Amino acid sequence: MLEKLGEVLRKATNKVANAIFLDKNLIDSIIRDLQRALIEADVNVILVKQLSDKIKKVALEERIKEIDKKEHIIKLLHDELVKLLGEHKQLKLISKQNKILLLGLYGAGKTTTIAKLGNYYAKRGNKVALVGLDVHRPAAKEQLKQLAEKNKLNYFIDLEEKNPVKAWEKFKPKLKDYNLILIDTAGRHNLDKELTKEIKNLKHTIAPTESILVMPADIGQAAKKQAQEFKEAVEITGVIITRMDSTAKAGGALTACAETSAPVYFITNGEKINDLEEFNPKTFLSRILGMGDLQALIEKIKSITNKDQQKAMQKKLEQGKLSLTDVVEQAKSMNSLGGFDKIKSMIPGLGSAKIPENLMENQQSKIAKWEHIVRSMTPEERENPELLKDKKTGTSRINRIAKGAGVNNSEIRSLLKQYDLLNEMINSQTQFDPEKGMNQKQLMKLAKKFGKKKMRF
Repeated sequence: MLEKLGEVLRKATNKVANAIFLDKNLIDSIIRDLQRALIEADVNVILVKQLSDKIKKVALEERIKEIDKKEHIIKLLHDELVKLLGEHKQLKLISKQNKILLLGLYGAGKTTTIAKLGNYYAKRGNKVALVGLDVHRPAAKEQLKQLAEKNKLNYFIDLEEKNPVKAWEKFKPKLKDYNLILIDTAGRHNLDKELTKEIKNLKHTIAPTESILVMPADIGQAAKKQAQEFKEAVEITGVIITRMDSTAKAGGALTACAETSAPVYFITNGEKINDLEEFNPKTFLSRILGMGDLQALIEKIKSITNKDQQKAMQKKLEQGKLSLTDVVEQAKSMNSLGGFDKIKSMIPGLGSAKIPENLMENQQSKIAKWEHIVRSMTPEERENPELLKDKKTGTSRINRIAKGAGVNNSEIRSLLKQYDLLNEMINSQTQFDPEKGMNQKQLMKLAKKFGKKKMRF
């Protein structure tokens, strides 16, 4: 995702910071690299020129001292790029019953995005219902039904009804107990009169609290026209950009939305249910620059466990009663996030790290072995792994477990090392509130911990 742009930005920043003098040749070289990278990321040429002119103006301003000029240019570059990406605006649930209408053209990914949103908010303690009102695409209702069932989300779908307004009226009495209702609507190849009329009728009937446009990143600068048309025709309140992981045009889609003043609420970067994250221009840029985004990582972790599981784990952490079963569950959770390769850009200093191609396959194999190992233990051993380190009985216990699980003793010792590492990290942290997340001090301590410890796979 915009890796080349990130690399160019990092190099540009380093060149400015390390230069003894900011002469015209150096500035021209930095600007050329920057222009090329931004245009390849599909950012509008006019916006690129405006940014270039601002940097050049500051760099050639003789009244500014050289050291101040460097800081000024680096800050200007950062601030202007954040501005290009738009304003940070959260999608807030503000009423007793929030009704969110998702709109978009064919192929944008509305249906899968609704399931991702449902999962995201359900894991945060909301009572969520998915409603299927796409009566035109034959597979839409069935797809939503399958996604809802697979991810244990409540849904309301009438496979026979061909009128979306009638379907809504039918479901309405059953939706009173839900505080968040996510509504899938029909798409077309373009925003024609027929689609506009259908959306307006639905909006009048449903009275949604938000109307969100879903569109793919690979349309690039065309996002501006699409966002503008939907905004004028049906009054969208925000945007979700999908397929951020699959295109170099993502910069175009993001900056185009910013130009229309349509805030980007979320981005999706994969096919898995947890591949959805809140879009924050500052932290997004921080990630591109290799500086990480630990708060986004915390949010991702919240997406794979529900509130009750978070509280149960919090209680265990506070009491220092982590078991080997918990360790395996944590490893499986990492896997469901897409593995280390998916989250490394969120950890400061690891954004550009090269991950071996077979890492994920090895990790999955190791987790499967760990599950066999834990099942071969007694309940007492699972809850108290220190028994396996006992000088008198530890070796015989490990031999017995290895035989029962069909693994080598080294695999059991690998699991114990993971247990020790996780415990050490937990014990070094102050209390973590799953509701509030981590404060800046905690985040920095965790970042240092990641930097000093070898990640075990």
